[in-house]
Parts: sequence; structure tokens; C-alpha cells
Amino acid sequence: MMVLDGKIASAAVKQELLEQTQMITQSGNRAPHLVAILVGTNGASETYVASKVKNCEEIGFQSTLVRFENTVAESILLDSIHAFNNDPNVDGILVQLPLPKHISEQKIIEAIDPSKDVDGFHPSSAGKLVQGLPSFIPATPFGIMLMLEYFDIPTKGKHAVVIGRSNIVGRPMSILLSSNIPRGNCTVTICHSHTPNLKEICLQADILIAALGKPEFVKADMVKDGAVVIDVGITRVDDPTAKKGFRIKGDVAYAEVAPKTSAITPVPGGVGLMTIAGLLKNTLQAYKMRIG
Repeated sequence: MMVLDGKIASAAVKQELLEQTQMITQSGNRAPHLVAILVGTNGASETYVASKVKNCEEIGFQSTLVRFENTVAESILLDSIHAFNNDPNVDGILVQLPLPKHISEQKIIEAIDPSKDVDGFHPSSAGKLVQGLPSFIPATPFGIMLMLEYFDIPTKGKHAVVIGRSNIVGRPMSILLSSNIPRGNCTVTICHSHTPNLKEICLQADILIAALGKPEFVKADMVKDGAVVIDVGITRVDDPTAKKGFRIKGDVAYAEVAPKTSAITPVPGGVGLMTIAGLLKNTLQAYKMRIG
């Protein structure tokens, strides 16, 4: 059983990005610039954004963190996005989700200039992905593809089962795995809350991707021997015995599932780190498109 260590794979991606950024700045050009917008003080969102800013610094990107109170008006948030859309020194814009209920996430996503949509959530990006056109790939599926490439996981002709159909992970993941690209060419089944015989379908998977947001949902009796298991889940579960009062759990019951697999991602330390790697690669792509 191989552990698909996100620390190792993301470090390789970041090293490549660092070298490219150094070449850019040594040529007298500015570094790529990512703007992150954070609304409120959600603990998980704070952690994610802080990690994104830290990673930008490590590879030489510029980063700007913009904070708004949880009560910010939707119109104020939209005005901020429009200002960054029009700023020629900004290459990528991300708005950390989830947002407060009084703000339309879809309206915010659609407000971002598609050429700066480094999260890959804009309908324009999604449409291009479906048609196989050059596009910003949502950061988590992009990171998973980078991980499969780094660890040389064969995908051609394999049966991939994706649990979850979100526009952020499940749907784009199914498109990438079924596409005629490196680390694609799978036969893909998407499962969700209305899928009958879920266990039986999962047992057919050569590659099982769990992205449903339910801690330790996937048990050992749902995974066939030798499968590759990618755990996208990351949920804070209260635990008074833990130093921080909680533990991070994935969607897979790692301890019982891992021995059955040929390869598996840990949580934490797996897909989450690759998500940031995917975001950074998208930001460099946006920069190159802007600079020419």
C-alpha cells in the first residue's frame, strides 16, 4: 500500500513554480499576484486562506488578503471584485467559500472576470472544461490530477467511481477522468445521495474518489482489494481529547480502508495540499495569459 503524500507531491509542484517565478522576476517583470477575499471568521476558511497566502509567499507570488465582516452587504463585496477585475496588476481572484446566507455565492462567482477565475468555478470555465477547451480547472480536481501524475497512478481503461456531484469537485473530476488526456481515459460512474446499491458500485471501482463531506463514510467493505482511494473530505469533528478540541476527518475510514488499497491519500496531508498546488498553477497560467 502506497500513501499518496500530498506534502511530497505539492512540494514538487511548488518547486517548479518557484523556479518559473524566479525566471519571471529576474527578467524584470512583476511576480504573479493572487487576491483572496475572506468574509467573516469561519475557522476552516481562516485556515485555508492563511495557507494559500503562505504558499504564495514561499514561491515568490504576490498575494493580497481582503477581509470583510460577516455582515458585509453583497453590493460591497461585488464592488470589491469589480475593482480587482479592473486592476491590471491582479492575475487571480478567489472568494473563499462558504459565504453568509444573505450573499448569493453564484452571483459572486459569476462576478469574477473569467480570465482571473483561478478557482475555476465560473460558468465560462466550467463550459470550456466540458468541451475540452483550455480552461482553469477547479483547484481540487486539478490537484488530484497532479497527484495521480506525480505518483504515476495508471488510469487508462480503469473504472473510476466518484462519490459526490458538486460543481467544485465531483462533476469536474468525472469530466477530467473520462477525458482523452494523460491520467484520463477512465470509465466513470458518479454516485450521490440517491444512488441505489452504492456499496456494490464502489466495490467495482479501480479508483474511488470520495467527495461527499461525511466523515469516515467509506468503510472497508465498500472498497475492493487493490483499489486506489482518493479522499477529498476534510471535516472538523469535535474531540475534547485533542489539543485543539477537534480532529480533521476525511470521508474515508482510513485505518480500516488503507490496508485493502494499493494507494490512498491521507487526511490531512493529502488532497488539501494538492488543492493549493492546483490554485497556484492556475494563478501562474492567468499571469502568463495576461502578460502574454
